[in-house]
Amino acid sequence: MSSAFPELSAAHPTALMVSPTSRLSSLASLRSPPTRTVHTTCASASLPWLCVCRAQEETAHFGMNLVDGHCDSEDGLAGWAPSGSCTLSAHAEDPAADALPPPLAATADGDDDDEEEAVRLARKPSGRYVLAAHRRDEKDGLCRALSRAPRPKVTYRVAGWVGVGDGGAEGSHAVHVEVRVAGHRRVGGGVVVVEPGKWGDIKGSFRVDDDEPPRSAKVYVHGPPAGVDLKVMDLQVCAVNKIPRLRHLRKKADRVRKRDVILKLSSRAAEDGVSGVAGAHIQVIQVQNSFPIGSCITKAGIQNPEYVDFFTKHFDWAVLENELKWYYTEAVQGQVSYADADELIGFCDRHGKPVRGHCIFWAVENAVQPWVRALNGDQLRAAVEARLRGLVSRYAGRFPHYEVNNEMLHGAFFQQRLGDDANAHMFRETAQIDPAPALFVNDYNVESANDPNATPEKYVALVTDLQRRGAPVGGIGIQGHVTHPVGDIICDALDKLAVTGLPIWVTELDVSAADEAVRADDLEIVLREAFAHPAVEGVMLWGFMQGHMWRSHGQLVNADGRLTEAGTRFAGLRREWTSHARGKVDANGTFRFRGFHGTYQVFLTTAAGEVKKQTFDVKKGDAPLVLDMNF
Repeated sequence: MSSAFPELSAAHPTALMVSPTSRLSSLASLRSPPTRTVHTTCASASLPWLCVCRAQEETAHFGMNLVDGHCDSEDGLAGWAPSGSCTLSAHAEDPAADALPPPLAATADGDDDDEEEAVRLARKPSGRYVLAAHRRDEKDGLCRALSRAPRPKVTYRVAGWVGVGDGGAEGSHAVHVEVRVAGHRRVGGGVVVVEPGKWGDIKGSFRVDDDEPPRSAKVYVHGPPAGVDLKVMDLQVCAVNKIPRLRHLRKKADRVRKRDVILKLSSRAAEDGVSGVAGAHIQVIQVQNSFPIGSCITKAGIQNPEYVDFFTKHFDWAVLENELKWYYTEAVQGQVSYADADELIGFCDRHGKPVRGHCIFWAVENAVQPWVRALNGDQLRAAVEARLRGLVSRYAGRFPHYEVNNEMLHGAFFQQRLGDDANAHMFRETAQIDPAPALFVNDYNVESANDPNATPEKYVALVTDLQRRGAPVGGIGIQGHVTHPVGDIICDALDKLAVTGLPIWVTELDVSAADEAVRADDLEIVLREAFAHPAVEGVMLWGFMQGHMWRSHGQLVNADGRLTEAGTRFAGLRREWTSHARGKVDANGTFRFRGFHGTYQVFLTTAAGEVKKQTFDVKKGDAPLVLDMNF
């Protein structure tokens, strides 16, 4: 693998402290989808032709569209059939430019190595589509069998264009593309919200997590209300080739998160200032990365020594999983306790970990405790004010971030009862009580293209409305509870959110896969997309240890303290994103290196063997950072 991708394993000339383990853990993610048969066959030198054929088949698999558009049929439907009650017909026309969505987020950024990926993302519609008319129900639409069974544990991408007619129904409509196997078991797909007369760019993904390929697989398209015509054009279902994307992300991260540094060193003892340091041994060690990665913690978790050990060694920030939520601190009206929250915050203080405030309110009704749901309007308003002032004043100045009203895209409990300004009021009052923290919105599915309630466009509209009402929104949280993630889909969502100019955090990242290798790959995809995107300023995981996580099959550490493959991959990425350099100061008293943004310590060993130390910061900037250091 290292010979196939030399640019991925070559360290910067002065970054000499890269461990082979971290390099191997990163390169492990660049493997193709499972190819165990290929590896077994290639072990036999007696059948080299079979090895080549299998390898060629594996490569071709990535470019194969499982929705074959060239299926021969007199009606021109290319294999599409009605699903439910509707009639299908084939059409051809050139879509107007203003009817098409903007292209998916560009991947190549001018990199020749990513030309294949850029061409794929810049695809243009053919103009040939199938129309489903006379639909009687939102489940009615189109379906067709995939031409080949999806491979187990391989992520597939769903792409194409869908459109809707007028049909008398007002507003935009959600169009669902679903892949089902073994009858009607849904394994994934995508959703796009489309205006009548426009085309929507469907983006979705799926994976079959069984050990064996399914006997059958079909793709279904449906969603708009009865009577609304539905159109499908150029639908594609292709296996995701992660290698070009990961190669691109490494290059992008180098541009976004690194900077050239020139240290100009001098000695107080030398007359010319330079002779005393020229040729001296120098070592530069990064002690803190400016891109924090943290995790939620629990009261039960910090009683476990192995839990504490992993958290303190591998995470920079913390957030309380439940202990600060209203239903936890005041389960019974009037009986308020912050004892557990205080214990966890004290633990973080002792270990030097900043804590995010999660969360003051939660907009989803089933996350609101029963006694609050039972209040009338005036009582609820008084309870909200008491919660605001009790919590925010208690911890004033303690939290760098607050999530003010969690999941407003998926719930409107307070807004429905207290009026349209209720959400903005929470932001304004929080800022008045404690002006220090950045106030975040926070929601799920925004990055996954699978939820009509949580599109990036709707999230931006929510933020814009809050700001129009005077809410000091200071950041955007995307939770990141992901399943079979695809990198460019995540990047597209981040690009759309970045137009707000607000910092973005991934606030609750977890991936769930029983297969450890798949879980590690999924985790790496999301972490690399976040780390390489200039609008993202940090990532929080939603737990890391088995038995102390909300989601199953997501652990980095097993209950016995053993690292999973995802945990090993995570630790490898953290090492990869830490810059160390060593060498000798040149004749001009200069030492150069390229490093990730953050805090560094430099150790200079003089001719007499004395070691001197200084600390400096590398901040964002396009020009090289030049630092004068006098030892």
